[in-house]
Amino acid sequence: MKSIGSVIDKVDKNNLKEAFIRACNNKEFKDFVYSINISEETLMKYTSNLEDSFKEKENCKDCKSLTTCPNQIKGYVYLPEEAGRQILFSYIACPKYNEYLEKTSYTKNVEFFRLPSELQDASFKRIYKDDKARLPIIKYFKEFMQSYQKEKKAKGLYLTGSFGSGKTYLVTALFNELAKKGVKSALVYYPELLRSLKSSFGSDYEERFSYIKKVPLLLLDDIGAENVTTWGRDEVLGPILQYRMETGLPTFFTSNLTLSELESNLSMTTGGVDKVKARRIIERIKYLSEEMSLISENRRK
Repeated sequence: MKSIGSVIDKVDKNNLKEAFIRACNNKEFKDFVYSINISEETLMKYTSNLEDSFKEKENCKDCKSLTTCPNQIKGYVYLPEEAGRQILFSYIACPKYNEYLEKTSYTKNVEFFRLPSELQDASFKRIYKDDKARLPIIKYFKEFMQSYQKEKKAKGLYLTGSFGSGKTYLVTALFNELAKKGVKSALVYYPELLRSLKSSFGSDYEERFSYIKKVPLLLLDDIGAENVTTWGRDEVLGPILQYRMETGLPTFFTSNLTLSELESNLSMTTGGVDKVKARRIIERIKYLSEEMSLISENRRK
């Protein structure tokens, strides 16, 4: 008498074989699976996985872009590989994804601190061309790039202007262009930097503070929007600017305040009014950058 186990095994094998034969009615699928150097008996055990793999491979034939990729993991294809008496399946990056990685490899040179992730794609090509107010700034940036690539030293920009006019985007586009040439930079939302440094006392404070001071290109974004304290002004901003002055590291700023307004803002803290220390900060900013304004339509609406 046959055991129940052997009967079940036979049924399972028959079911696997039938499923495999049905799948092989598709000639392209059949050619695909038989291209794997492994026995038919083994192939039958993986029919379902092979169908998934075949479907993803077929998807790649008609792929137009990564954004429309229908595969389980965008930019990857589920492929089989013979491994002894079994088949291993793994996700392999497709050519379009590899091309994307190559094109965006420059992003590793740009550090974003509490700024919108969409800025990573900022470029001069995407800057609104219908706004003449941007043209002097773009001209300045092009001159900066030429000067920086020759000497590694050039004066940054203190860019002031209306809310939502694209000040941060413009500076990010510049940094991205230089990142493609291997230049490292950091774009820092200044009010959040102060909060972050204050909360990191005793942990990675020194490491973070040192990085901001020494990075080749730096943007302090939205300076003047922070709650001014003597600590933030004299122990954080002052030393950052002083170090970058002494080492000739280009520094950029964006603000809704003019330099005159920023000076007034920095002079008033919870500890009282100190115009002298505020003036020192402004003199350092003037040494590091040229002031330009961008009064434009709010593009964030």
